[in-house]
Amino acid sequence: MNGDTQRENSTMGTDSTPAELTRRLEALESRIAYQEHWLDTLDEAVAGQEQRMSRLERLNALMQERLRDKQRALQEGDATAPEPMDEVPPHY
Repeated sequence: MNGDTQRENSTMGTDSTPAELTRRLEALESRIAYQEHWLDTLDEAVAGQEQRMSRLERLNALMQERLRDKQRALQEGDATAPEPMDEVPPHY
Protein backbone atom coordinates (compact mmCIF):
# COMPACT_ATOMS: atom_id res chain seq x y z
CA MET A 1 0.00 0.00 0.00
CA ASN A 2 1.47 3.36 -0.92
CA GLY A 3 1.12 6.52 1.15
CA ASP A 4 -1.63 8.08 -1.01
CA THR A 5 -3.88 5.04 -0.77
CA GLN A 6 -3.34 4.78 2.95
CA ARG A 7 -4.27 8.43 3.49
CA GLU A 8 -7.40 8.04 1.39
CA ASN A 9 -8.50 5.00 3.38
CA SER A 10 -7.76 6.59 6.73
CA THR A 11 -9.60 9.89 6.20
CA MET A 12 -13.20 10.12 7.20
CA GLY A 13 -15.37 11.80 4.67
CA THR A 14 -18.46 13.77 5.61
CA ASP A 15 -20.68 11.01 4.19
CA SER A 16 -19.42 8.37 6.72
CA THR A 17 -22.36 6.99 8.60
CA PRO A 18 -22.17 5.57 12.12
CA ALA A 19 -22.81 2.12 10.66
CA GLU A 20 -19.90 2.51 8.25
CA LEU A 21 -17.61 3.73 11.03
CA THR A 22 -18.68 0.80 13.22
CA ARG A 23 -17.96 -1.64 10.38
CA ARG A 24 -14.52 -0.13 9.80
CA LEU A 25 -13.73 -0.20 13.52
CA GLU A 26 -14.76 -3.85 13.77
CA ALA A 27 -12.62 -4.70 10.73
CA LEU A 28 -9.61 -2.98 12.31
CA GLU A 29 -10.16 -4.76 15.64
CA SER A 30 -10.41 -8.07 13.80
CA ARG A 31 -7.15 -7.43 11.95
CA ILE A 32 -5.38 -6.46 15.17
CA ALA A 33 -6.61 -9.61 16.94
CA TYR A 34 -5.45 -11.74 14.00
CA GLN A 35 -2.02 -10.07 13.99
CA GLU A 36 -1.67 -10.48 17.77
CA HIS A 37 -2.48 -14.18 17.42
CA TRP A 38 0.22 -14.61 14.78
CA LEU A 39 2.74 -12.65 16.84
CA ASP A 40 2.09 -14.98 19.77
CA THR A 41 2.43 -18.01 17.50
CA LEU A 42 5.71 -16.73 16.05
CA ASP A 43 7.01 -15.90 19.52
CA GLU A 44 6.34 -19.49 20.66
CA ALA A 45 8.07 -20.86 17.55
CA VAL A 46 11.14 -18.68 18.10
CA ALA A 47 11.32 -19.70 21.78
CA GLY A 48 11.12 -23.38 20.79
CA GLN A 49 13.84 -22.94 18.19
CA GLU A 50 16.03 -21.18 20.73
CA GLN A 51 15.66 -24.11 23.17
CA ARG A 52 16.43 -26.62 20.42
CA MET A 53 19.46 -24.65 19.29
CA SER A 54 20.77 -24.53 22.87
CA ARG A 55 20.45 -28.32 23.15
CA LEU A 56 22.19 -28.81 19.81
CA GLU A 57 25.01 -26.46 20.81
CA ARG A 58 25.54 -28.43 24.04
CA LEU A 59 25.52 -31.71 22.10
CA ASN A 60 27.95 -30.26 19.56
CA ALA A 61 30.33 -29.17 22.34
CA LEU A 62 30.13 -32.64 23.91
CA MET A 63 30.84 -34.37 20.60
CA GLN A 64 33.77 -32.04 19.90
CA GLU A 65 35.23 -32.81 23.32
CA ARG A 66 34.88 -36.55 22.72
CA LEU A 67 36.53 -36.20 19.33
CA ARG A 68 39.43 -34.26 20.86
CA ASP A 69 39.81 -36.95 23.53
CA LYS A 70 39.93 -39.67 20.86
CA GLN A 71 42.48 -37.75 18.83
CA ARG A 72 44.63 -37.19 21.90
CA ALA A 73 44.45 -40.89 22.76
CA LEU A 74 45.49 -41.84 19.22
CA GLN A 75 48.39 -39.42 19.28
CA GLU A 76 49.57 -40.71 22.65
CA GLY A 77 49.38 -44.33 21.53
CA ASP A 78 46.68 -45.29 24.05
CA ALA A 79 44.32 -46.38 21.30
CA THR A 80 44.83 -50.02 22.32
CA ALA A 81 42.91 -49.54 25.58
CA PRO A 82 39.21 -49.25 24.72
CA GLU A 83 36.98 -47.03 26.82
CA PRO A 84 34.32 -48.82 28.89
CA MET A 85 31.50 -47.65 26.61
CA ASP A 86 33.38 -49.00 23.57
CA GLU A 87 34.01 -52.48 24.99
CA VAL A 88 32.02 -55.44 23.74
CA PRO A 89 30.06 -57.15 26.53
CA PRO A 90 31.47 -60.57 27.59
CA HIS A 91 28.51 -62.56 26.21
CA TYR A 92 29.39 -61.67 22.58
